[in-house]
Amino acid sequence: MIFKVLTSLSHVHKAYILLLVDLTMVATALIVATLLHGESPSALSGLWYAPAVLVTAGAAIHLLGLNRVKLNTFGIEDVAKLIVVAVATSLIGYSLSRALGSSTSSEAMWPGFASLFVVLSVISRYSMFKLVEHVYALQLPRKQVLIYGAGQTGQQMAAALQTDNEFKAFGFVDDDPNLQRLTILGLKVHSPKRVAAIVRQNRIDRVVLAMPSASQSVRLQIGKRLTALGCEVLALPSFADIVLRGEEVTAAAPIRLDTLLGRDVVENELPQTESTYRDRRILVTGAGGSIGGELCRQIARCRPQQLVLVDHSEYALYKITNELKAQNPGLRMTAVLGSIEHPELMRETLMQHKIEVVLHAAAYKHVNLVETNAFEGVRNNVIGTRVLAEEARLARVDRFILISTDKAVRPSSMMGCTKRMAELVIQDLAKRSDHTKFSMVRFGNVLGSSGSVIPLFQKQIRDFGPVTVTHPDVTRYFMTIDEAVRLVLLAGSFSRGGDVFVLDMGEPVSIYDVARKMIEAAGHTVRDEENPAGDIAITFTGLQKGEKMHEELLIGSDMLTTPHPKIMRAQEKMLSELQIASALQDLRRAIEARDEEFLTSTLRRYVETEDVEVAAQTLSKTPTLAVVGES
Repeated sequence: MIFKVLTSLSHVHKAYILLLVDLTMVATALIVATLLHGESPSALSGLWYAPAVLVTAGAAIHLLGLNRVKLNTFGIEDVAKLIVVAVATSLIGYSLSRALGSSTSSEAMWPGFASLFVVLSVISRYSMFKLVEHVYALQLPRKQVLIYGAGQTGQQMAAALQTDNEFKAFGFVDDDPNLQRLTILGLKVHSPKRVAAIVRQNRIDRVVLAMPSASQSVRLQIGKRLTALGCEVLALPSFADIVLRGEEVTAAAPIRLDTLLGRDVVENELPQTESTYRDRRILVTGAGGSIGGELCRQIARCRPQQLVLVDHSEYALYKITNELKAQNPGLRMTAVLGSIEHPELMRETLMQHKIEVVLHAAAYKHVNLVETNAFEGVRNNVIGTRVLAEEARLARVDRFILISTDKAVRPSSMMGCTKRMAELVIQDLAKRSDHTKFSMVRFGNVLGSSGSVIPLFQKQIRDFGPVTVTHPDVTRYFMTIDEAVRLVLLAGSFSRGGDVFVLDMGEPVSIYDVARKMIEAAGHTVRDEENPAGDIAITFTGLQKGEKMHEELLIGSDMLTTPHPKIMRAQEKMLSELQIASALQDLRRAIEARDEEFLTSTLRRYVETEDVEVAAQTLSKTPTLAVVGES
């Protein structure tokens, strides 16, 4: 109840409350001072000048802005202003009492009144601050921050956190024995020997290294030791450096995308697709994911008649829905919570909203997880795709676009097999559909998407390493999310049925080189044989089951042109309708029987695969044309 009242108060209301409290302190100080210097309690009857004193005090408080100072920022300067108010009020009161010959006022009373008012006002504000802090702490507990370094930067950090609503400084840690056991800004300074106990006993969420003058190697050693305690560790530059050098001292400097891509980004060279999707009724599955979310953002800018979002993750769907509402107030949008595996839900959604275009981005895509959860991978990626695509065909949707992956090309992993099988299902429906244009889009590693190597490297660098790479020679093609989604939308507009869209993506990128560039961009050096004193090491973990040394990009070799010079079209073999029906039947039987051996043999029977061990030994270069889409 108190929390709701506090959060509902406006700045004007708070100013009036503080003014009323200060005037109450003026009246209290005046009464107490009169009683202390008067001969009897009857002396209070002579306080006829009290209204003038209150008016003077109120005017001075308002003019100096004391009633507009936030409780958590009240400091020495504000106490000085209170003294000014007390002196001014005392002078006015004394002048009035002397001019009109008040018998209840003495010269000694007014200094006492002024001192008492200042003390009472400070105590009242401190008490209110502690009360409000306690109420907020019960409703919105702040995260505990331990500041490593009690010097100037650490003290500035602690002062800044005094007014923060999310974080709270617990105390300092410093190597200097002269500072230990001291109290600075109300916070104790502890010895580094007690850090582990402090973190465990006080539930410290974050440790900030406020020691910019220390060498990089010293900070890395301290950071590694603290990270092992289970709390997040951040390094803070000096505030002077932030002011003087700005972005140059950021903890993790941004790296240019073209240095990772091995080529210039091409999103500006791609034609606009707004006219293809304007005023259309569009459904996006997997809308809460990295690619699905970006599809929704770009489609929203095309001004569709309606956008329907489907995802089985409640939180992911909630986040993207709120984001789109905030950025596109006039967008007509519907969020559908559920799985593509349910035909009745997909049928109802497609028919009720009269969907014209389906962009199917829902899939389990993490190689290692699908490898150990093969039944669910097949159920979602293959059976779910078949359910959705068949319902789209029956609903006479105009266009159906499947988001696939380059791992579907002669796959060596279970995830790749499921995605290739999904492609074969769509290819089969494309041959038999008399209205819906089915298409597919393949792309590889997307910078910044969930589960990609870039966020993993960023986290490992923040944790002071080591950065893990599977093999020194492993390579991948990279795209930006904007490139990937623009190509998906282009594939939908170019689709004629039965073709593969290919983008000239330049040369494949060495993952080892990416790791080095990201470490150096963050202001660190790589620790290796040539530089044993470097900051962060790169370790090689070996290829895991299902991973390739080099991702293949094309199944066939026939290339045709498209309306855009950077995008080509390729032809690939398809399975017959009878083969697809038999494959789906066997996969369903394997899932129902939980027979993993039968599941794997079925996929290998219909999908052209590559042996993982052979792939790991293959060091030949891949083509410069990368598959981005197939329809």
